[in-house]
Amino acid sequence: VNISILLVAVVIFLLIIHHNFLSLSDFLRRELSDPSPLGLQPIDFIPAAPQRLTDERDEKEISVVITASDERLGGAITAMNSIYQHTRSNVVFYIVTLNDTVDHLRMWLRSPPLKNIRHRILDFDPRILEGKVQVDPQKADAFKPLTFARFYLPNLVPHAEKVIYVDDDVIVQGDIVELYNTPLKPGHAAAFSDDCDSTSSKVAVRGAGNQYNYIGFLDYQKETIRKLAMKANTCSFNPGVFVANLTEWKLQNITKQLEKWMALNVVEDLYSKTLAGSITTPPLLIVFYKQHSSIDPMWNVRHLGSSVGKRYSPQFVEAAKLLHWNGHFKPWGRTASYAEVWDKWYVPDPVGKFNLIRRHLEGYEAK
Repeated sequence: VNISILLVAVVIFLLIIHHNFLSLSDFLRRELSDPSPLGLQPIDFIPAAPQRLTDERDEKEISVVITASDERLGGAITAMNSIYQHTRSNVVFYIVTLNDTVDHLRMWLRSPPLKNIRHRILDFDPRILEGKVQVDPQKADAFKPLTFARFYLPNLVPHAEKVIYVDDDVIVQGDIVELYNTPLKPGHAAAFSDDCDSTSSKVAVRGAGNQYNYIGFLDYQKETIRKLAMKANTCSFNPGVFVANLTEWKLQNITKQLEKWMALNVVEDLYSKTLAGSITTPPLLIVFYKQHSSIDPMWNVRHLGSSVGKRYSPQFVEAAKLLHWNGHFKPWGRTASYAEVWDKWYVPDPVGKFNLIRRHLEGYEAK
């Protein structure tokens, strides 16, 4: 009897091990057979924070998407550090980059202040933009494919219901969970900061109209634009910081809509020439016309890079939840306004490459 009981126990034990093995194999098979579409390939992933951090930080994942080009890598690093240091939330960064930047990025992320940051590195294949972006052969070096990564958010973070996108020229001074909790109205796939909000100065482009309305981005002489019946004086919004509801984004097929207007522009040249060739904002303005929610203006205090002059008081800058150096003068060039605020969150480049870029930029801006 004892032998029979022992044999039954052994059989049950082996069946349990076999079941768990099959479950693990099935999980791994699904992971390996789930290729990222559109050339967005995961390179590496730090799947979990150390135990001491999981005890201290909230469990809910806050997905943050940011791009990291080689010449602006220090900006992305600084933005991530500022976000991480101001929150106890479980933030995971989805860093979109190009193959030639990956090794440099990995090395920088091993720096002591950054080593516990949870992240996933994604390689962006510029070929997905073929036929959708017209590149001037004489200005090919000025084309920045990573600026279009925000169009493909559901492919970058396929399992998230909600994500935050931030440009690399920002620092965060508040808890990012506040931005993540921005309420979106029913049917809205994203929330942006309107350019007519109370904290945003209206920036005039010399001799070319205003940057804060639709006519600054779209050519209203084109019939295709006129047929949309979008008022030319409609307040535009800034796409450098926004919150996206990916469930609604996928339901409305926002990515396909954006690609449609990109391709139409290649054929019909629909964008305004007043803003030095802006090609990322116009499709977003069309697709989200009167179909987006608003984020708190203090979560995108911008135009800090539009000139070297200081447009905001020190008290206001200190109170801002997010500072955005959109414009020509980036904070890593030091001639920009409030560069000393940005420097507080900068982590030195372990290989020194970005330091050379900074010195070059300082010399260029000084001329």
